[in-house]
Amino acid sequence: MPSPDLLQQSPLIHLVDDDLAVRDSLSLLIGTVGLRVQTWADPLAFAAQFDRQAIGAIVLDVRMPGVGGLTLLGQLMEQGVDQPILILTGHGTVDMCRRAFKNGATEFLEKPVDDEVLLEALQAAVRQHVRLRAQTQADRDAQQRYAQLSPREREVLALIVQGLTNKEIGRALDLSPRTVETHRANLFSKLEAPSLAWLIRRYATLADDRGGAPAA
Repeated sequence: MPSPDLLQQSPLIHLVDDDLAVRDSLSLLIGTVGLRVQTWADPLAFAAQFDRQAIGAIVLDVRMPGVGGLTLLGQLMEQGVDQPILILTGHGTVDMCRRAFKNGATEFLEKPVDDEVLLEALQAAVRQHVRLRAQTQADRDAQQRYAQLSPREREVLALIVQGLTNKEIGRALDLSPRTVETHRANLFSKLEAPSLAWLIRRYATLADDRGGAPAA
Protein backbone atom coordinates (compact mmCIF):
# COMPACT_ATOMS: atom_id res chain seq x y z
CA MET A 1 0.00 0.00 0.00
CA PRO A 2 1.12 3.58 -0.59
CA SER A 3 2.90 5.94 1.73
CA PRO A 4 0.98 9.02 2.94
CA ASP A 5 3.01 11.07 0.43
CA LEU A 6 1.08 9.44 -2.41
CA LEU A 7 -2.06 11.16 -1.17
CA GLN A 8 -0.43 14.48 -2.07
CA GLN A 9 0.36 13.58 -5.71
CA SER A 10 -1.76 14.71 -8.64
CA PRO A 11 -4.36 11.99 -9.26
CA LEU A 12 -3.79 9.68 -12.22
CA ILE A 13 -6.58 8.60 -14.54
CA HIS A 14 -6.03 5.42 -16.56
CA LEU A 15 -7.99 5.61 -19.82
CA VAL A 16 -8.35 2.23 -21.51
CA ASP A 17 -9.87 2.35 -25.00
CA ASP A 18 -8.72 0.84 -28.30
CA ASP A 19 -9.99 3.88 -30.27
CA LEU A 20 -7.13 6.36 -30.73
CA ALA A 21 -9.45 9.29 -31.42
CA VAL A 22 -11.36 8.62 -28.20
CA ARG A 23 -8.14 8.32 -26.18
CA ASP A 24 -6.78 11.58 -27.59
CA SER A 25 -9.95 13.61 -27.11
CA LEU A 26 -10.76 12.35 -23.63
CA SER A 27 -7.18 12.67 -22.38
CA LEU A 28 -7.14 16.31 -23.47
CA LEU A 29 -10.48 16.89 -21.76
CA ILE A 30 -9.46 15.22 -18.51
CA GLY A 31 -6.21 17.17 -18.42
CA THR A 32 -8.13 20.47 -18.35
CA VAL A 33 -9.11 19.86 -14.71
CA GLY A 34 -5.58 19.09 -13.54
CA LEU A 35 -5.76 15.32 -13.59
CA ARG A 36 -2.90 13.29 -15.03
CA VAL A 37 -3.91 10.83 -17.74
CA GLN A 38 -2.26 7.63 -18.94
CA THR A 39 -3.85 6.08 -22.01
CA TRP A 40 -3.89 2.41 -22.94
CA ALA A 41 -4.92 0.82 -26.25
CA ASP A 42 -4.41 -2.75 -25.03
CA PRO A 43 -6.48 -3.82 -22.00
CA LEU A 44 -4.18 -6.76 -21.29
CA ALA A 45 -1.10 -4.52 -21.25
CA PHE A 46 -2.96 -2.15 -18.93
CA ALA A 47 -3.91 -4.93 -16.53
CA ALA A 48 -0.32 -6.15 -16.37
CA GLN A 49 1.47 -2.81 -16.11
CA PHE A 50 -0.66 -0.03 -14.62
CA ASP A 51 0.32 1.69 -11.37
CA ARG A 52 -1.95 0.16 -8.74
CA GLN A 53 -0.59 2.41 -6.00
CA ALA A 54 -1.48 5.76 -7.56
CA ILE A 55 -4.42 7.81 -6.38
CA GLY A 56 -6.96 8.18 -9.16
CA ALA A 57 -9.50 6.25 -11.22
CA ILE A 58 -9.82 3.92 -14.20
CA VAL A 59 -11.96 4.43 -17.29
CA LEU A 60 -12.70 1.23 -19.25
CA ASP A 61 -14.34 0.92 -22.64
CA VAL A 62 -16.68 -2.06 -22.89
CA ARG A 63 -15.77 -3.34 -26.35
CA MET A 64 -12.02 -3.92 -26.75
CA PRO A 65 -9.91 -6.63 -28.35
CA GLY A 66 -8.46 -9.32 -26.11
CA VAL A 67 -10.72 -8.76 -23.13
CA GLY A 68 -13.89 -6.71 -22.79
CA GLY A 69 -14.28 -3.93 -20.27
CA LEU A 70 -16.82 -5.78 -18.13
CA THR A 71 -14.63 -8.88 -17.97
CA LEU A 72 -11.61 -6.79 -17.06
CA LEU A 73 -13.67 -4.97 -14.44
CA GLY A 74 -14.46 -8.26 -12.76
CA GLN A 75 -10.84 -9.35 -12.85
CA LEU A 76 -9.63 -6.10 -11.31
CA MET A 77 -12.19 -6.35 -8.52
CA GLU A 78 -11.14 -9.93 -7.77
CA GLN A 79 -7.53 -8.75 -7.55
CA GLY A 80 -8.43 -6.13 -4.95
CA VAL A 81 -7.79 -3.08 -7.11
CA ASP A 82 -9.19 -0.15 -5.16
CA GLN A 83 -9.21 2.60 -7.79
CA PRO A 84 -12.81 3.48 -8.71
CA ILE A 85 -13.67 2.16 -12.19
CA LEU A 86 -15.89 3.96 -14.68
CA ILE A 87 -17.34 2.07 -17.65
CA LEU A 88 -17.79 3.71 -21.07
CA THR A 89 -19.79 2.15 -23.90
CA GLY A 90 -21.21 3.16 -27.23
CA HIS A 91 -23.88 0.48 -27.12
CA GLY A 92 -25.27 0.42 -23.59
CA THR A 93 -28.13 -1.79 -22.46
CA VAL A 94 -29.95 -2.16 -19.19
CA ASP A 95 -28.41 -5.60 -18.70
CA MET A 96 -24.92 -4.28 -19.40
CA CYS A 97 -25.43 -1.45 -16.92
CA ARG A 98 -26.70 -3.89 -14.29
CA ARG A 99 -23.69 -6.18 -14.82
CA ALA A 100 -21.28 -3.27 -14.56
CA PHE A 101 -22.59 -2.11 -11.21
CA LYS A 102 -22.91 -5.67 -9.93
CA ASN A 103 -19.23 -6.21 -10.76
CA GLY A 104 -18.16 -3.11 -8.86
CA ALA A 105 -18.25 -0.21 -11.34
CA THR A 106 -18.47 3.27 -9.85
CA GLU A 107 -20.20 4.77 -12.89
CA PHE A 108 -21.63 3.68 -16.23
CA LEU A 109 -21.56 6.25 -19.04
CA GLU A 110 -22.63 6.04 -22.68
CA LYS A 111 -20.72 7.48 -25.63
CA PRO A 112 -20.66 10.15 -26.81
CA VAL A 113 -20.23 11.10 -23.18
CA ASP A 114 -21.09 14.62 -22.05
CA ASP A 115 -17.88 16.44 -21.09
CA GLU A 116 -19.22 17.83 -17.84
CA VAL A 117 -20.78 14.54 -16.81
CA LEU A 118 -17.52 12.69 -17.34
CA LEU A 119 -15.42 15.28 -15.52
CA GLU A 120 -17.82 15.40 -12.57
CA ALA A 121 -17.84 11.59 -12.39
CA LEU A 122 -14.04 11.43 -12.45
CA GLN A 123 -13.61 14.12 -9.83
CA ALA A 124 -16.13 12.37 -7.57
CA ALA A 125 -14.29 9.08 -8.12
CA VAL A 126 -10.96 10.66 -7.21
CA ARG A 127 -12.42 12.14 -4.03
CA GLN A 128 -13.82 8.71 -3.18
CA HIS A 129 -10.41 7.11 -3.70
CA VAL A 130 -8.62 9.71 -1.59
CA ARG A 131 -11.06 9.06 1.26
CA LEU A 132 -10.62 5.30 0.89
CA ARG A 133 -6.82 5.47 0.94
CA ALA A 134 -6.85 7.85 3.91
CA GLN A 135 -9.17 5.50 5.82
CA THR A 136 -7.01 2.52 4.90
CA GLN A 137 -3.94 4.32 6.21
CA ALA A 138 -5.77 5.31 9.40
CA ASP A 139 -6.87 1.69 9.93
CA ARG A 140 -3.33 0.46 9.41
CA ASP A 141 -1.97 3.01 11.89
CA ALA A 142 -4.60 1.98 14.43
CA GLN A 143 -3.67 -1.70 14.06
CA GLN A 144 0.01 -0.91 14.52
CA ARG A 145 -0.69 1.06 17.70
CA TYR A 146 -3.03 -1.67 18.97
CA ALA A 147 -0.25 -4.21 18.49
CA GLN A 148 1.84 -2.27 21.02
CA LEU A 149 -0.63 -2.96 23.83
CA SER A 150 0.07 -5.64 26.39
CA PRO A 151 -2.48 -8.48 26.77
CA ARG A 152 -3.80 -6.86 29.96
CA GLU A 153 -4.10 -3.45 28.30
CA ARG A 154 -6.12 -5.07 25.52
CA GLU A 155 -8.46 -6.58 28.11
CA VAL A 156 -8.90 -3.18 29.74
CA LEU A 157 -9.52 -1.56 26.36
CA ALA A 158 -12.17 -4.13 25.47
CA LEU A 159 -14.06 -3.31 28.65
CA ILE A 160 -13.61 0.45 28.22
CA VAL A 161 -15.29 0.34 24.81
CA GLN A 162 -18.12 -1.69 26.37
CA GLY A 163 -18.75 1.30 28.61
CA LEU A 164 -17.51 -0.12 31.95
CA THR A 165 -16.17 2.20 34.63
CA ASN A 166 -12.77 1.72 36.23
CA LYS A 167 -14.39 0.07 39.24
CA GLU A 168 -16.35 -2.32 37.05
CA ILE A 169 -13.24 -3.14 35.03
CA GLY A 170 -11.36 -3.80 38.26
CA ARG A 171 -14.00 -6.23 39.44
CA ALA A 172 -14.13 -7.97 36.06
CA LEU A 173 -10.35 -8.44 35.89
CA ASP A 174 -9.71 -8.74 39.62
CA LEU A 175 -7.56 -5.61 39.64
CA SER A 176 -7.35 -2.65 41.99
CA PRO A 177 -8.75 0.68 40.74
CA ARG A 178 -5.24 2.14 40.80
CA THR A 179 -3.94 -0.67 38.56
CA VAL A 180 -6.85 -0.20 36.17
CA GLU A 181 -6.11 3.53 36.04
CA THR A 182 -2.46 2.79 35.23
CA HIS A 183 -3.40 0.43 32.41
CA ARG A 184 -5.93 2.95 31.17
CA ALA A 185 -3.38 5.75 31.11
CA ASN A 186 -0.83 3.55 29.36
CA LEU A 187 -3.19 2.41 26.62
CA PHE A 188 -4.41 5.97 26.02
CA SER A 189 -0.79 6.99 25.55
CA LYS A 190 0.12 4.09 23.27
CA LEU A 191 -2.98 4.57 21.14
CA GLU A 192 -2.46 8.34 21.04
CA ALA A 193 -6.10 8.79 22.01
CA PRO A 194 -7.10 12.44 22.57
CA SER A 195 -10.44 11.53 24.18
CA LEU A 196 -12.60 8.63 25.31
CA ALA A 197 -15.04 9.23 22.45
CA TRP A 198 -12.21 9.08 19.90
CA LEU A 199 -10.86 5.91 21.51
CA ILE A 200 -14.23 4.17 21.30
CA ARG A 201 -14.89 5.31 17.74
CA ARG A 202 -11.48 4.23 16.48
CA TYR A 203 -10.90 1.02 18.47
CA ALA A 204 -14.32 -0.42 19.35
CA THR A 205 -14.37 -2.93 16.49
CA LEU A 206 -10.72 -3.88 16.91
CA ALA A 207 -11.13 -4.37 20.65
CA ASP A 208 -14.31 -6.43 20.23
CA ASP A 209 -12.61 -8.65 17.65
CA ARG A 210 -9.34 -9.19 19.51
CA GLY A 211 -9.71 -8.05 23.09
CA GLY A 212 -10.69 -11.36 24.55
CA ALA A 213 -11.72 -9.75 27.80
CA PRO A 214 -13.70 -11.89 30.21
CA ALA A 215 -17.32 -11.10 30.84
CA ALA A 216 -17.95 -8.59 33.60
